[in-house]
Amino acid sequence: MKKLINGADSVVSDALTGLAAAHPELRVDVAKRIVTRAGGPRRGKVGLVSGGGSGHEPLHAGFVGHGMLDAACPGEIFTSPVPDQLIEATNAVNGGAGVLHIVKNYTGDVLNFEMAAELCAEDGVEVATVLVNDDVAVQDSLFTAGRRGTGATLFVEKIAGALAEGGAPLDEVASVGNEVNARSRSFGVALSACTTPTAGKPTFELGEGEIELGIGIHGEPGRVRAPMAPAREIVRVAMDAIHEDLPLSGDTLVLVNGMGGTPLIELYVVFAEVAAYLGERGARISRSLVGDYVTSLDMQGFSVTVCRLSEELTRLWDAPVQTPALRWGR
Repeated sequence: MKKLINGADSVVSDALTGLAAAHPELRVDVAKRIVTRAGGPRRGKVGLVSGGGSGHEPLHAGFVGHGMLDAACPGEIFTSPVPDQLIEATNAVNGGAGVLHIVKNYTGDVLNFEMAAELCAEDGVEVATVLVNDDVAVQDSLFTAGRRGTGATLFVEKIAGALAEGGAPLDEVASVGNEVNARSRSFGVALSACTTPTAGKPTFELGEGEIELGIGIHGEPGRVRAPMAPAREIVRVAMDAIHEDLPLSGDTLVLVNGMGGTPLIELYVVFAEVAAYLGERGARISRSLVGDYVTSLDMQGFSVTVCRLSEELTRLWDAPVQTPALRWGR
């Protein structure tokens, strides 16, 4: 294993130290593993908190800032943050208008966010939750009951974050987050496994000419193992799965996401095939992102997420955002 680390046990802390040095607009508590906006909560604004295991960068800490999250809680590699982190982050961003928890549907995340929300409510903080479960690949996996939360998490954080930034109340912010999730579907493909620093070896084995279709972001198995094929054929499998679950039409927001080890040139090859597939069905790519946004350490592969847009969702997507990993309009 060759990784640019000081030691397997210090990876998350060292990375958070680097994040703090690179982004003084954030307040990074390395010991407690909480990332917030440096300015503190804005009175009367709904606070947005998300989090999950480290190893998926820039999700979630890279999306803390104007127009998106108010706080993120990184756990250990591929491990949920603990309730104490989530409680402290929730209190830190509470400006009196309530706090929205954006939770990917993984068992540890769900249980710990639920516990934190209950304890915060006992202390008088109003908390609502959006559960993201956009992955159509499998219904149940090693990490979750029901569908996994993947690329649509970014869509929810951006669109709900824009509405919160504009001063909308908690119920409206939660409602738009749930709408984005309902309109979004994802599918992932692995060309190789990832290697966690503590294990020092790949999380699963793939033959030289094999790929995994429907992979999860923690290296969970997908729908099927298949032979390597041209990008066009691989993309068609992914898009067929999405289209069968949510017929694609009208204006769409498309994320072609790298899993951490895929060159950008290959992601654009994938995007071209996604665009062709949607065009054949009369759908239009109105907004798009291509790059590493929801990763799985050094995994080679990609995921594609499609959201069926409305005029209001498009307006909120276009609203100004300024975070380490996503910024426009300011």
